[in-house]
Amino acid sequence: MKVLIILLLACTSLLGRNISNKILPDLHIKHGIPVYGKTAENCKCKDGSMLTVKLKEPVVISVANKPEKWGYFQFPSIVKTPDNTIIATWNMNEDDIEAYGKHKFESFASNTNGKSWKPAQPERVGKTLLPNGDRIEIFIPEPIKVKDIQLPELVGTGLDTDANLPYYLYRLNDLPAQCQGIFINRLKKGETEWKVERATINDPRAVRGHFKGLFPIGWWGDMHVLPDGSIIAGVYPDFFVSDDNVVDTRSGASFYRSTDGGHSWNIQGRIGYIPDLSADPKGNQRMGFSEPAFEILPDGTFLCILRTADGLGIAPMFASRSIDEGCTWSKPEAFTPFGVFPRILKLENGVVVLASGRPGVQVRFSADGRDWSTAFEMLPYKNEDDLVSCGYTGLLPIGKNRFLIIYSDFRYKNKAKEIRKAIKVREITVKMCKN
Repeated sequence: MKVLIILLLACTSLLGRNISNKILPDLHIKHGIPVYGKTAENCKCKDGSMLTVKLKEPVVISVANKPEKWGYFQFPSIVKTPDNTIIATWNMNEDDIEAYGKHKFESFASNTNGKSWKPAQPERVGKTLLPNGDRIEIFIPEPIKVKDIQLPELVGTGLDTDANLPYYLYRLNDLPAQCQGIFINRLKKGETEWKVERATINDPRAVRGHFKGLFPIGWWGDMHVLPDGSIIAGVYPDFFVSDDNVVDTRSGASFYRSTDGGHSWNIQGRIGYIPDLSADPKGNQRMGFSEPAFEILPDGTFLCILRTADGLGIAPMFASRSIDEGCTWSKPEAFTPFGVFPRILKLENGVVVLASGRPGVQVRFSADGRDWSTAFEMLPYKNEDDLVSCGYTGLLPIGKNRFLIIYSDFRYKNKAKEIRKAIKVREITVKMCKN
């Protein structure tokens, strides 16, 4: 399929200014631009900047050889090793707290910038490269059984709307030593063996909890290295005690700074969950913010995109910004009607890419991180209940203007015309142009 699309930023009706403002309380699906196959674009802009976007045909990395239940053959990620091998990895385990730390994955490798793939062993890469040459990544160990620890005074109880089960919260500093801190996987410069270490957290207001009789020790989110060599981690879950000694049982996102290479972390700032009933009538019932993705824009602004969708159904993604390296954040604003697991990538040419999904898989583009294009739809779907993908994606730059997106396709037909889960990757080129 070949489609001609005109994508004009700052000069056409596809401009996302109306998207970046508060959206109407209408959570019905509105499809974006279908780009299921190869797509060519042309741009003509009357008054300033514009973007041109070119998408190549999707490449199928692997297809499941049997029907797979939820959690298996999905949640893909994509990274590049120091020797420029691209590694694609996806989950082969339950999507449950009981699977934390099990690390069951399937992987393929490419030495052709994603054009061809072959089976490979899962490989740690450590996306965060430190100035001293070390590579680090957040490590999630197996959760601790609650029956094996002595817990302090309970400070709050919330409801996991996905499982319809409660979770229990305690002050971090009151918990036993084995329930504190965070784990970092480190590959020291010049070494070949990864080592897991426990890092300390300095956050007097932090609250941490357990669920289903298990106490997880983990962060989920992004890390970036600042020009001064310090590391900022934007992560969730984030529960904390307020100034008036009240615990909000809805999670936000927290930002920690490390000035010693990830051995210790100090609280930098927080994005607390603030319901917006004009954008989401169920906002007061949500579990809060989750799956934060954050990127540092060319002007130094921190941009964070957050998920709110939970067991209560589809919900908007929110955006918040910081101009003081994550210490304070703007009030989060809903800017998409739905989406899970946002991924942000700033290309070398300054273009900002946002991927998300469920239903389907969407990619948006921005010249400044504020005004976004209409969503480009990677997969066809009918409505919010049409689960054609897990919606989780990964983004990998492969040039100044190019990147790969990896995603799952639950409706792929194999050679026998059987529907099986598949993992796909697609190359996209995007450029900013001037008249």
